[in-house]
This record gives sequence, C-alpha cells and structure tokens, in this order.
Amino acid sequence: MALAFPRPRPPLDPDAVRRWYEQDLGWPVTGGGGGPVELVTGLQFDVLELPAAAGFAVLRRGVRTGPVALDGRRMGLLVSAGSAEQLPELLDWLEWGGVALDLFALGAGCRMPAPRPTGTREAADGRTQPVWLRPPEPGRELEPTLPSACLGGDRNCAPDLVRLVGAAATECHRARLLRAAGAQPLAFSYASRMFAGTRPRSLTS
Repeated sequence: MALAFPRPRPPLDPDAVRRWYEQDLGWPVTGGGGGPVELVTGLQFDVLELPAAAGFAVLRRGVRTGPVALDGRRMGLLVSAGSAEQLPELLDWLEWGGVALDLFALGAGCRMPAPRPTGTREAADGRTQPVWLRPPEPGRELEPTLPSACLGGDRNCAPDLVRLVGAAATECHRARLLRAAGAQPLAFSYASRMFAGTRPRSLTS
C-alpha cells in the first residue's frame, strides 16, 4: 500500500500545537509560548529513530507499528516506554551487537520535536516541519497500541518490539551497505534468518 502524507492545511502556532498534545492526547510536552514544542519521551512512550529510507522500508514490510513521525531525513517509530533501555540487549540477541546501524532510541530524559497535528510540513517561515505519517488518535489510549517486548503468542498482546527492532536493524544495515558500496554483497544477521522463517530462540536461553 502506498504511503501518503495527510492533505496540507494552514500551519498552527506553537501554542495550538501544545494544546492539541496536552488536551486532546494527554501527552507531556515542553516548549510553547511562541517557541518550538517538544514531546517528552520515556513516560508514555519511547521512540526508535532511524534514517527515513530505512524507516519506509520497514513500513513496506508490513511490520505493525504505533504512531510514526517523519522529520526531514529521520523517522521516529513510537514504542512502549522502557524500550530504549531494552534496545542494546535486543540488538545483541538478534546478533547485531557491535554493528554500526544508525538506529537509536529516545527514552527517559529525552525529547523529540512535536510533529504538527494537521500534517502540514511548512511553517510560517517556510522551514520544513516534522509530520505524522501514522498519527496518534485523540481519545484513544496510546500504550496498548505500541510495540512492546511481549512474547508467547498472546493475541491480545501489543505488537512485538523484537520483530520491529529486527526489521529496523536489517533495513538500517541494508541502507548503509547500499550507500557505502553499491555492489558489495549484503551480509545480514540472525534477524534476516528470523524474518525468512527461522524460529527465534528464547530470550531467556
């Protein structure tokens, strides 16, 4: 399915953006008062941040996600709070430890620029603004929709953080190799074998 940006609308002032997040979504924010608004991570959600090209490839895989934001050449995938602390362990388990991936996590004590709720990418001064590719839904509880590290096949469980991190790591590595060489062989970790159908090992083994 092709991804499309929301239809552009007139930009909102920072105070209106802040009110939308605080009142309609109940999200903690900083800024406003005429200045830029930022979302506080580590409370209701963390963010996986990766290059936009790799992020679009992850979305094309059909991996389930929560809200997704685009900020220039970077993409942010909202995941359950506490995921930032789990990321190094998950990458090691998926055999990506020590590989330069350009994949980061924003957790407790971090901030991310607040995407405009209307979807417009142009501010009044002409600068490109972050936007929601998959926006949050006002009135809907956020946490149950976010990828988390739950395993065991529970149908009521949130989308699997392990699968999302594996897909993100694979696509970040693919993008890096394509940028670096073009023709050199693509070597992928255990994550690629897992998505090819190999049953993953237990996190507790």
